[in-house]
Amino acid sequence: SLAPLTDQSRFEDAKTREDPPGWREAIMAFFLLLGVAVSGVSAIDNGLGLKPPMGWRSWNLYGRNVNQKLIMSIMDGMVNRSRLVDGKPTSLCDLGYCDVGLDDMWQACGEYGKDHYTYHSESGIPKVDENLFPDFKKMTDYAHKLGLTAGWYLNNCICPDHCGDDSWTSESDPKCYKGDVEMLIKYGFDSVKLDGCGAQKDIQTWADIMNQTGKPIMIENCHWGNTVPTADWCPFNFYRTSGDVRASYGSVLDNLGTVTKFAEQNLSRPGCWAYPDMLEVGCQHGPGGSGDPGLSPAETRTHFGSWSIVSSPLTLSHDLHNDTIVDQIWPIIANPEAIEVNQRWYGHSGSPFKNAAETIKLEKYQDEGSIIITLENSSEYEFPAWQYLYKPVSQNAVAVLLMNSRDQVANLELHFADIPGLSCKTCFVRDIWKRQDVGKFKNGFIAQNVSSHDAAFLLVSESKRIDGWPVPSEA
Repeated sequence: SLAPLTDQSRFEDAKTREDPPGWREAIMAFFLLLGVAVSGVSAIDNGLGLKPPMGWRSWNLYGRNVNQKLIMSIMDGMVNRSRLVDGKPTSLCDLGYCDVGLDDMWQACGEYGKDHYTYHSESGIPKVDENLFPDFKKMTDYAHKLGLTAGWYLNNCICPDHCGDDSWTSESDPKCYKGDVEMLIKYGFDSVKLDGCGAQKDIQTWADIMNQTGKPIMIENCHWGNTVPTADWCPFNFYRTSGDVRASYGSVLDNLGTVTKFAEQNLSRPGCWAYPDMLEVGCQHGPGGSGDPGLSPAETRTHFGSWSIVSSPLTLSHDLHNDTIVDQIWPIIANPEAIEVNQRWYGHSGSPFKNAAETIKLEKYQDEGSIIITLENSSEYEFPAWQYLYKPVSQNAVAVLLMNSRDQVANLELHFADIPGLSCKTCFVRDIWKRQDVGKFKNGFIAQNVSSHDAAFLLVSESKRIDGWPVPSEA
């Protein structure tokens, strides 16, 4: 539940430490300047990813257990309007989740040609397991018929190939890059995840060849934080900052923390988004087996809210045909205001602004032998007991996520003066999860009784309403 600060005396001291004149106006001007500056930054020339991409990919739940029939059934699920948002039949694609991506296991792994490639012919053409995927073009045509886009996956981890890297052979011709892009276009895919397991790790080469085709392709760089943008270089639309996320609260927080440095350097921006991996919302016992214990409803809210507020791409992976699961997570993944926070850009992609000095430890689960890319080997995670994140969404309006990582209920106290870019001292507060106005408060606010591993998701603003904000009509 949410409530105003009842002990206003703790804020009275703020009167003696007023900010220098014009300081907060200067901060907002800085955000605006950043918003203009990104338009001059060099990125891939495809015009895509100007907002964080949204969609679905297979790995986090299905792992190796995929085939064409499954992917096409997921496409059906993405346009299903059997559930409501604000009283209106609404599909996931209506909300913005319109890309359906295959993630590994399409390759006919083997040994090919004199160079013993694992899934490319000697000429560089990828080999498809037609028992699992008999007709990629039929699959992508079906996506397009439904109003969706279709995503492929390259440089795989099941049978990583050495084609494409001079360090493996004496060849310098990027024939496997060319062969993969040739088939990407021929099969009709619209996006691609470039993994980091094989030898084809030169994303600039990938981007150059894709641009030459004339078809815009959304590029995901999945190099686990090893290939990252600079202020003037980003030949991809979004980039992994971490190893693979797991369906555990500790893993979610661990991956979330990897985007912070990129946000603070303004390296997560339109057309080039930092990405702490797919969502584990609704996923349990995926590729990691018992190492993926699943998230509680409270942890699911924190997971989705934190990905939203740091402008991460929102990539679902749950079973769209399991009504029990979908009913549980629908109020979270179909919350228009949470999505609005994610999709807005006002000069900063979102980051922490306040942490507890106290820390807590969480178990790090181990997988059961599946291919799970992790970057650390310790048995425990250590995090602040609570952490606050922010993202500006409009002039003098900021979304705030207050995360409680303790193992007990907590009251989370928010001082408006601590929120970067916010100048109001008496501010309106809106509960994003409940999609309700809470009220107008002076100097600060307390989110009361926030459950363990849950998060309060708030909009704090000078005005009660923000242009374009998706408020239900009855409000």
